[in-house]
Amino acid sequence: MIGLRRNRDGVRRQWGADSHRDPMPAVPRIAGDWSMAFGRAAVVFTVATWLALVVTVLNSQVLEGVSGRASVVETIGFLVAVSFLAASATAYLFARLGFYYRARQHRRMPRAMIDSFFAAHRPTVTALVPSYQEEPGVILMTLLSTALQEYPDLRVVLLVDDAPNPQYVGPRQLLDGALALPGEVERLLSEPRLRFDRALEWFEENVDLDGETTAEDVLALAREYEHAAGWVRSLGGNYRATDHNERFFATHVLGQLASDLALTGAALGAAAHDDPTKLPQTRLHQLYRRLAWTFRAEISSFQRKRFTSLSAEPNKAMNLNSYIGLMGESYREVQTPAGLNLVPAEPGEEHHLEVPDSDYVLTIDADSVIMPEYCLRLVYLLERDEHSKVAVAQSPYSAYPGAATRIERIAGATTDLQHIIHQGMTYHSATFWVGANAILRKRALDDIEQIEYKGEFVIRRYISDRTVIEDTESSIDLAAHGWTLHNYPERLAYSATPPDFGSLCIQRHRWANGGLLILPNLLRAVRARRRRGERTSIGEMLLRLNYMGSIFWSSLFVLCLMVIPFNAHLISPLTYAVAAPYFIAMAVDLRYCGHKPLDAVRIYGFNLLLLPVNLAGSLSSIVQALTSAKGKFIRTPKVRDRTVPAFVYVVLPYLLVAYSAYTFKLAWERDLWSNAAFAALNGVLGTYAIVAFIGIRNSLVDIWANIVSWLYKPQKFKPTPARSAAALAASGDDVGDWAFVLYMGFADRRRRARYAPDLSEPDRTSLVLPLSAPLEARDAIALGYDTGSGPT
Repeated sequence: MIGLRRNRDGVRRQWGADSHRDPMPAVPRIAGDWSMAFGRAAVVFTVATWLALVVTVLNSQVLEGVSGRASVVETIGFLVAVSFLAASATAYLFARLGFYYRARQHRRMPRAMIDSFFAAHRPTVTALVPSYQEEPGVILMTLLSTALQEYPDLRVVLLVDDAPNPQYVGPRQLLDGALALPGEVERLLSEPRLRFDRALEWFEENVDLDGETTAEDVLALAREYEHAAGWVRSLGGNYRATDHNERFFATHVLGQLASDLALTGAALGAAAHDDPTKLPQTRLHQLYRRLAWTFRAEISSFQRKRFTSLSAEPNKAMNLNSYIGLMGESYREVQTPAGLNLVPAEPGEEHHLEVPDSDYVLTIDADSVIMPEYCLRLVYLLERDEHSKVAVAQSPYSAYPGAATRIERIAGATTDLQHIIHQGMTYHSATFWVGANAILRKRALDDIEQIEYKGEFVIRRYISDRTVIEDTESSIDLAAHGWTLHNYPERLAYSATPPDFGSLCIQRHRWANGGLLILPNLLRAVRARRRRGERTSIGEMLLRLNYMGSIFWSSLFVLCLMVIPFNAHLISPLTYAVAAPYFIAMAVDLRYCGHKPLDAVRIYGFNLLLLPVNLAGSLSSIVQALTSAKGKFIRTPKVRDRTVPAFVYVVLPYLLVAYSAYTFKLAWERDLWSNAAFAALNGVLGTYAIVAFIGIRNSLVDIWANIVSWLYKPQKFKPTPARSAAALAASGDDVGDWAFVLYMGFADRRRRARYAPDLSEPDRTSLVLPLSAPLEARDAIALGYDTGSGPT
């Protein structure tokens, strides 16, 4: 059983939960010479040890033919498994070394230079927050952290993907709560927005920018900053935090903004008493603008599923694509018998929706938060000449500190390690987009746009949705078109980690599904770059292949080493020596991130639990490749209670532990010490992982819940079968659907998707008028009946 205790806020916490409350510094600490030397030595030692192992095995099994040698197939299989695992270990060591190099080279851009740039340039940013059945409290953190960005004229749009007309109370409450949030946030920010807009307006009307600065001018601005700091501090103090995620937001996101504003106000006060003439009026103007911009965000919501003219595919990528495809035009809502459509409005025509175009698009998941300077610093980076071909800039997210469960703490530790790896991948030009938060260049999205025709509607795709890891596949698409990606070398974003084994299984299954499908795209991207004369280094190729395929091959080959009784002459101390630098480096990195070095061993046990999950996700990729079907996107549940995992995910870890114990017994009896050591390690750490991260009692509950779900199937409501058009006509019933029948040509609304015309065929393009057709004609097509200008 998992022991629980309560902290001072009354939140139930497990023994062994994360005791840290403060995040790591935003700017990474510079590693010492010893750490750098160890990183380089670890790479060399891993490669050299692997080569020694291969030579030793081939020499003993093939050339010398020692007694009891393994078969050729067994030898090749063992070497392949060890080689792939060694490649993954080398990729980790290679990437982490790149991170430490970048940390040494990074110098934070002074805020005055950024403010000076935005005084003359105003690139537009639209922040998109995709949400599906999220708790209002979760969305509120994301909206506030985005709306309070210190960025000029930011637009924030909450993309609510819930069903527009839910039948049950729970989904209806979630939908209503989500739709109400944008207005509530705007009302919350209206008081400081009005004050600081007036202060900026007064300054611009009454102060000569070429005149001399007085102490009164500086003190007036200092008072405005002090008021802003007090308002944000009051907002954080009144925020009702119910868990460590919300507590982090109130303390470190709102708290960081309040501290920055208070520090600026204090500096202005000191300047007023020292020598105010050192601050030109242009600098005061920039600081007034900064205050106004911080509280000026325009916040709204959008529901794509209200409109039959937009894609309703159930994944995050199409939720984003639907809105991005509308950018740059105005639209009218046109009610048709088949549903509500969005029709582009003519210039000067009355419209219901206006979607301005934007230079950049910020995408941020509804369970993530970003620090106050996120947009400002990343857009400044993208606007520099040396980054003109960067399509995606991001700060890979870290885990919230203070996790309440052991499994969340260890999963969060792996997330913090991934931050290091992603930063190092940028050093080797192998960056991948991490979808939780990123700033995308709109021009790059237009470059990879794909247009499809579904029935009478045009579907635009920018972010690929062929797999459930849309960010990874889109990274390859951008690289194929000559774009690059960049990870900003600071920790400026945080995201939630699943707190229980069931929700973690859903997340990791999704992460493991799709990487194998994208591998051919990588090869095509490499060929496209070669045709443009661009070089792909071996290091970049290793990191990209490892990122997309290591979940599959690492899980598969670790499982093979666990269950296949390889010959004792194959497993030697060199086998363990190959992996030693990897685990030592992981322990060093964990300590660097504020975790315990011993967590490297716990992470190994944690990964043993996830072997079935990762293999199931990889198998889904293979099935998808064979069937050409799209992967099903399943969101990670954000619930305070436990999520029941699948039966196999609970049972298989027990079977692996039992088999490891059996293997240890046989190896011990036969004096096979290397085999016995590996089996004992897997058995002990697997047992620890089951007890610590799942719990014996929880395992029994999950098994019972799965069995009950097999035995008891609740009856579902079965709608009355639709009658034929002839039967309807004979009975005279259902006359209320006459408009739908005349519009679609049939009476069963469920057949609409199957019988919609495929406009991608050349001979069917005449079925729809172009958007440049006269207004009356387009309305007739949209409405499906006479508008007064003749038959339709």
